[in-house]
Amino acid sequence: MIFERVVRPGLFRIGGGDAETAHEWTLARLAALSRRPAALAALRATYFRRSPRTVFGVDFPNPVGLAAGMDKNGVALPAWPALGFGFVEVGTVTAYAQPGNPRPRLFRLRDSEAVVNRMGFNNAGAEALAARLAALPRPIGVPLGISLGKSKVTPLDEAVEDYLASYRALREHGDYFAVNVSSPNTPGLRSLQDRSHLDALLAALVGEKPVLVKIAPDLTEPAIAELLEVCLDRGAAGVIATNTTLSRDGLAPADRARGGESGGLSGRPLAGRAREVVAFVHRETDGRLPVIGVGGILDPDDAARMFDAGASLIQLYTGFIYRGPALTRTITRTTPRTTPSPR
Repeated sequence: MIFERVVRPGLFRIGGGDAETAHEWTLARLAALSRRPAALAALRATYFRRSPRTVFGVDFPNPVGLAAGMDKNGVALPAWPALGFGFVEVGTVTAYAQPGNPRPRLFRLRDSEAVVNRMGFNNAGAEALAARLAALPRPIGVPLGISLGKSKVTPLDEAVEDYLASYRALREHGDYFAVNVSSPNTPGLRSLQDRSHLDALLAALVGEKPVLVKIAPDLTEPAIAELLEVCLDRGAAGVIATNTTLSRDGLAPADRARGGESGGLSGRPLAGRAREVVAFVHRETDGRLPVIGVGGILDPDDAARMFDAGASLIQLYTGFIYRGPALTRTITRTTPRTTPSPR
């Protein structure tokens, strides 16, 4: 309640209400916090809860992760476990550094508890991230996922080598890798979810580290089924469901004008569709592909429904923006302390 009544209103006023300015301000403070072990220990004692499980061969101290996009360049990695997260996914990172799309490109839809973004994979590049991870004084204490995307300057027919360049630079640092072929903010990227493109991509990437595929909520069930066939045939470790949506269904009336901004929508309006996709993936693969569920998780009930749909792990992004670190604590506090068998 303190976060929602005091902290969040203050954060939302930063930069005259510009969401990306507030995001950058918060990341800078968390980066500074990451250099203060005593403060991290105090936060961890407050927010971190254990509910261990092993999924795709990786041991997770709890099933609540930070989704890609929150800390693209890994500048505040030690802070996230202190805020309760059982794993962290950095990126999306590309082979080449790129500025992303023109600002403004991040918009809050407060009445809908949602966010629209058209960031465009702004990041410092795979080599810069690898250098930052190599310089960490100690492991962060939870599994690290790395989300890989295609550089905007790279043609689609050269996408495999582009993803491979990022993977090679970062291979030793990630506990798992997410192949992002579903962001709506890079032209043509979603076509990489098609059978031929995805088959070539997974054939090149699947190997010693678990590789997961992040899919769009806007795919039809036949298209998802075809994608899952490729994942199973090529030995993908799992699926992340879902990315942001181009749909604007479920917006509150006060948000419909701003909701017309181009980009992907995340948050409360995505919750139902994200669960549907998670349930379909779990059902279609008979549980053979573990699913990380993400989309519209803003309270423990949302998390429970996602687990009931078949998710082995979940991730937060927009929910964390609106509810703060108490959300990780309340979800893990109500999650059974069991270790499900790997699917």
